[in-house]
Amino acid sequence: MIILKLLNMVIALAAAPLLLGIINRTKAVFAGRTGQPLLQLYYDIWKLLRKGAVYSRSTSWIFRVGPVIGLSVALIAAALIPFGGLPAVISFKGDLILFAYLFGLSRFFTVLMAMDTGSSFEGMGASREVTFSTLSEPALLIGLAAIAKYTGYISLSQMFSSLNLSVWLNAGPAFVLVGFAILIVFLTENSRIPIDDPNTHLELTMIHEVMILDHSGPDLAMILYGAAIKMWLLGAILIGIVVPVHSGNALFDISAAMLFMILLAIVIGVIESSMARLKLLHVPQLLIGATTLSILALVLILR
Repeated sequence: MIILKLLNMVIALAAAPLLLGIINRTKAVFAGRTGQPLLQLYYDIWKLLRKGAVYSRSTSWIFRVGPVIGLSVALIAAALIPFGGLPAVISFKGDLILFAYLFGLSRFFTVLMAMDTGSSFEGMGASREVTFSTLSEPALLIGLAAIAKYTGYISLSQMFSSLNLSVWLNAGPAFVLVGFAILIVFLTENSRIPIDDPNTHLELTMIHEVMILDHSGPDLAMILYGAAIKMWLLGAILIGIVVPVHSGNALFDISAAMLFMILLAIVIGVIESSMARLKLLHVPQLLIGATTLSILALVLILR
């Protein structure tokens, strides 16, 4: 059991940056380009780790410890999520609430870092980040609450281990609603289209990217790696709900989960290649719709 728990953590930490490479390669195919290597983010992180960091005189200690706290929070969150039938490293009653609040803590320090620079552009991005997170977090929490109510567990490991094909046969519509809600949360929390365009470099339209403009070297590497882990964990939650695979064969379950994670990355690439980002005024409407889907799913389960 200890080996399986450690294997879960190793897979998450090692494979997380690969998702971004698959997304970018999918977008390149739609655009008729060769695209960057699948392992580009690994190269970028390694290159940044070998560089020095530059700090503005206007920043304080918050700017320096923020990336460390963000990566540490991502690592703790990774220890709470089961994957492909592998148990989580840490599991206890109510850990799903801790998982949601860990992301809130990471966002809090990211916003503080942006405001600590004194940049009006980064402050604008921080304001948008806080606004959208206020609307996306209820969708995630209520969606997980619906799953917890149906399974009778408030621990992520027990919750996902109890999901199987019979669950979908009994409460399929509710789980479909939760799946769509968490997909929207996935796009929002990872700053993907239609919420945000991670490839843009116009400060007036960026959300997450604008908040890390002043970071460099190892600090930027930690931020990029923490964001990759966050994407992996939210993807693992979505895969665990939509396509729960528990055959009892660890190798088969892990392989199936990895395949579905790759398919999820391809789907995200297709979404970003087939539509434009929404106007900022329309993003709250989409997030309110995600919360509504989660509430409807909870109502279906409670009735």
